Amino acid sequence: MADPFLELIDISKSYPGVIALKGVTLSVAPGEVIGLVGENGAGKSTLMRILGGVAAPDHGVLRIDGAERAAMTIDAAGKAGIAFVHQELNLFDNLDVAANVFIGREPRKAPPLRLLDTEAMRQRTAPLLKKLGADFTPASPVADLSLAQRQLVEIAKALSFDARLVILDEPTSSLTVTETNRLLKIIADLKATGVSVIFISHRLQEVERCADRVIVLRDGRKVGELTGAEIQHEAMIRLMIGRDLKSLYIPPKAPPGAEALALSDLRTSAFPDKTVDLTVREGEILGLAGLVGSGRTEVARVVFGIDKQTGGEIRLKGEPVRIAEPREAIARGIFLVPEDRKQFGLLLDVSISQNISLPDLASYAKAWLIKPAQEDANAERQKRSLNIKTPNVGVLAGALSGGNQQKVVLAKWLSMKPRIIIFDEPTRGVDVGAKQEIYELMRALSDSGVAILMISSDMEEVIGVSDRIAVMHEGRISGLLERSRFSEDNVLRLAVGRPLN
Repeated sequence: MADPFLELIDISKSYPGVIALKGVTLSVAPGEVIGLVGENGAGKSTLMRILGGVAAPDHGVLRIDGAERAAMTIDAAGKAGIAFVHQELNLFDNLDVAANVFIGREPRKAPPLRLLDTEAMRQRTAPLLKKLGADFTPASPVADLSLAQRQLVEIAKALSFDARLVILDEPTSSLTVTETNRLLKIIADLKATGVSVIFISHRLQEVERCADRVIVLRDGRKVGELTGAEIQHEAMIRLMIGRDLKSLYIPPKAPPGAEALALSDLRTSAFPDKTVDLTVREGEILGLAGLVGSGRTEVARVVFGIDKQTGGEIRLKGEPVRIAEPREAIARGIFLVPEDRKQFGLLLDVSISQNISLPDLASYAKAWLIKPAQEDANAERQKRSLNIKTPNVGVLAGALSGGNQQKVVLAKWLSMKPRIIIFDEPTRGVDVGAKQEIYELMRALSDSGVAILMISSDMEEVIGVSDRIAVMHEGRISGLLERSRFSEDNVLRLAVGRPLN
């Protein structure tokens, strides 16, 4: 392998009360794909912030093409050919795809007016989208794109730079299996042209498939490095958390009980000509699989009262109900953990304590006045019960890692009396240690009689956690699998509308 063109040497960084990085050394050679893994809070984001010039190290140096510097600036990182694709999407909904790709670098027409050259932007964006296999055009409004499509726009933006190093932060978290395979092919193409990639992901099977070398961080320190045949799922987990994880599947303590939620001929506005028939029983985890856009989230939104039910019937314990808004669902013990926790599940600039009490403020009030002491006491109980890693419950939710934010979303519902909980992508952007905790919590809830509907695009998760799997294709249930028939092939066949063998 060629000599490294980029090195971070003995990098340390501290914040008040927290050692984010301690003596981390990392090198990047041309055309090398590096997997960077670690639990949330391990130091991955801080290391990338230093590389991107957003933060300066307290100790250590950066070396680019042999030239040393104490810190990087954002401008210097760009000039050095370092491009980022962030997990949190940074797109402008009021602009089209091409304008987002070239934001701040727009080509202009000739003087004197020097107007933006929209046609030139779209022409330069088109081959990038073609390379990604995108099913939208440079002229498509970003506001009309799905989460997965928006992720592709971010990747196209990174590719539009003359990059020597592309840093991908959880790039597949919103992508389908097909889109993920396409992205891994793109990474291989970049490598073949001498472009380096740092691939940050909690989906370790994808790291296995694309990385030449894996750097593992734990508690701000580099705890190991794997190359070639050493890059295996179990080896990465062992280094990340310092122990082996149990099997994903945790058997229920008892057979499932009575029907808790039943959908009969249910219609949603997304697929008005298709109907959904589905039953979730007390004490079971029913996985709902399918490709992005198959209608899974739309079903959850109808059951929770966000979207209007356009036909069919919803039954709770055999009783037909109409749920016109979320407060009616909550009153009936139906709770939703949304796919996008930051946009729909949390108030990021509000404390942990206030987030947890928000759906049930009446329980913390007397004469219409909220009692903060009661809020804090309940939040402390949930913090201990769910192992939310934070100094205190007064910390803003936006300051927490992804896994701990997800636990706060869960905590607000567990403070009430759940009968049915819908988990939409429950571990998206969550590290393997926190994933295991969430899976154990889901099983504990089902063992207590709660009915759980788990929507997931993670094949390992949907097969490893579910008691049964229902698969959706284009707005309808295309098949139902018992555990004896669980396989990746069966799920994918049903997801694309093909019959089982």
